[in-house]
Amino acid sequence: MKTIKRNGAEEVFDLYKIIAAVKKANESGEKTYLNDEQIIHIAEYVEYKCKKLSRAVSVEEIQDMVEDQIMATGAFDLAKRYVKYRYQRSLIRKANTTDNRILTLIEGNNEDVKQENSNKNPTINSVQRDYMAGEVSKDITRRLLLPAEIVEADQEGIIHFHDTDYFAQHMHNCDLVNLEDMLQNGTVISETRIEKPHSFSTACNIATQIIAQVASNQYGGQSISLSHLAPFVQISRKKIHAEVLEEMELLECSVTEEQVEKIVEKRLRKEINRGVQTIQYQVITLMTTNGQAPFLTVFMYLNEANNETEKKDLAMIIEETLKQRYQGVMNEAGIWVTPAFPKLIYVLEEDNITEGSDYYYLTELAAKCTTKRLVPDYISEKKMKEIKEGNCFPVMGCRSALSPWKEENGDYKFYGRFNQGVVTINLVDVALSSGANPDKFWSIFDERLELCYQALMVRHKRLKGTLSDAAPILWQHGALARLAKGETIDKLLYGGYSTISLGYAGLYECTKYMTGRSHTDPEATIFALEVMKYMNVACDRWKAETSIGFGIYGAPIESTTYKFAKCLQKRFGVVSGITDKSYITNSYHVHVTEEIDAFTKLKFEAQFQSLSTGGAVSYVEVPNMQNNIPAVLQVIRFIYDNIMYAELNTKSDCCQECGFDGEILLVTDQGKLVWECPKCGNRDQDKLNVARRTCGYIGTQFWNQGRTQEIKERVLHL
Repeated sequence: MKTIKRNGAEEVFDLYKIIAAVKKANESGEKTYLNDEQIIHIAEYVEYKCKKLSRAVSVEEIQDMVEDQIMATGAFDLAKRYVKYRYQRSLIRKANTTDNRILTLIEGNNEDVKQENSNKNPTINSVQRDYMAGEVSKDITRRLLLPAEIVEADQEGIIHFHDTDYFAQHMHNCDLVNLEDMLQNGTVISETRIEKPHSFSTACNIATQIIAQVASNQYGGQSISLSHLAPFVQISRKKIHAEVLEEMELLECSVTEEQVEKIVEKRLRKEINRGVQTIQYQVITLMTTNGQAPFLTVFMYLNEANNETEKKDLAMIIEETLKQRYQGVMNEAGIWVTPAFPKLIYVLEEDNITEGSDYYYLTELAAKCTTKRLVPDYISEKKMKEIKEGNCFPVMGCRSALSPWKEENGDYKFYGRFNQGVVTINLVDVALSSGANPDKFWSIFDERLELCYQALMVRHKRLKGTLSDAAPILWQHGALARLAKGETIDKLLYGGYSTISLGYAGLYECTKYMTGRSHTDPEATIFALEVMKYMNVACDRWKAETSIGFGIYGAPIESTTYKFAKCLQKRFGVVSGITDKSYITNSYHVHVTEEIDAFTKLKFEAQFQSLSTGGAVSYVEVPNMQNNIPAVLQVIRFIYDNIMYAELNTKSDCCQECGFDGEILLVTDQGKLVWECPKCGNRDQDKLNVARRTCGYIGTQFWNQGRTQEIKERVLHL
């Protein structure tokens, strides 16, 4: 069994440390209160309670348990001494807590940081540099930038104030890059003017430079559309056509126009291959200033093309993108593996969803790719248009979605817009705090929503007054705007141009505690929908009062699911079916252990997705489907007809030690979940390639114990 020290380092649970601490308090005055046998009994009972939690327990949690057990013996004066001892030690630690956390992460001993982001390798210098800066930002944020009540609520797991490791800077969350504007009208990168490219391959090269620059100036996900690259295929076609004619003339060859066209298209295909490869490999190999590859989403939407010729060219780009992703990338051991990024989203529409339609072959290829590499994910044009005022557009990063917004001339605009940030409410905590009393629940809910509003306004005010000079690529050179030097970004923060997100987590546990049933039970579903609508009403009210675009966001909470679970156990103990896991359920999702088929799950979750105005994604867990593509296509067709945004989760693993190409398993060792090759028993994470859908995006650098337990307990839906 493991314990987590205050600096984040992990060590083996030591019973004798508890005994020694209690003895020290017991013997610190003139009178002793407990004998050695009683003290040992306290320590053993605490050990028993820690084992029951089935996860690594923090030192603070252990000390709380010790305190409770001393009180249970009736030794109240001893408990006072123990509390005083803890307080004195905490004062000493407060002087250099940040220093200690930085030192432990540099030495690779900080388990909290090591497992915080499943796409960052904490042993690499650039990642450590980012984490060091993050620790300083967190410290400044908690001490100087946030009101005390928000800091306290965040620490207690009542809310989660996202991305405190970047909050000290004037940075926003995620965005839809206006790649079309930057390519068509030129941009500036590192004070160098970049003109409109004269070929598809050059456009792809410039796009990767833009992606890297954008990623280094914000902390969330960014999305680009392949449709913005499609016009450059025709430019390359004309260029290649002229070159072929010139070559034929030099060779004095007599060829027909049909022959010329065949040569041109063949060379064009090769250029598309090289261009797509540039995006895939450069994005994967780029290391941005935040210590990871850019969190990039690539949007593939045929109906975004401006004309039929461009649509066919876009189809070629999509086809090549899917083929290259299906192949994967080769790791240092020479094994083809699944990369985390770029994330791919494929739009289902009338001319690619039905067998025999013009672009159905692309959907078949997408299905094949999904079964092996977990992407693409799927957006239903039909369902999205129903929800988003007749529009279909990409999410930002893994799920964050904009609300429809019109320019002065009445045209909808999505590219060049962004999200200001997120604060997530812990719905499970609201329920448990109410004691299942309905009146008390709604009263506490109001209080917590008000707290979230205050926290969100702190985020908004942190961005207000930011000069465009802070990130020229974003604010001056077209990624998000074309503001003048020295101009503030303030006008982009109002009127719904950008959004700010009220995240939520644990709807399942909240509903179960309040109703005694899963939210999939029709009687309980009513309550769950009321909770969602209540948050929407609050956001609408805030928007009317401030002219800021608030939205409800099904927060991904990759590591926060573990934080919330630990906080709930600390405050409310282990409540069967509610707090007895090391994680809580993401957003509105059906609990990972609940037996439900794929079609019922997607249909059920669709009603909650439409109420998550700020973004959400649903998934179904499937076995290896590489030999059953027709079944995958059936699920895809169901997505098109029933839900706006969904994905299929499978496994994509391998062992570098023995070459095993199958599912790497989770086993328990001293109360901790570890990954193990079922063939050779290898547990070295540096020699295992494990790709899992974390919470909308793919993780490849492993996870904390809460998320790992959630992954282990997922049931199949097909």
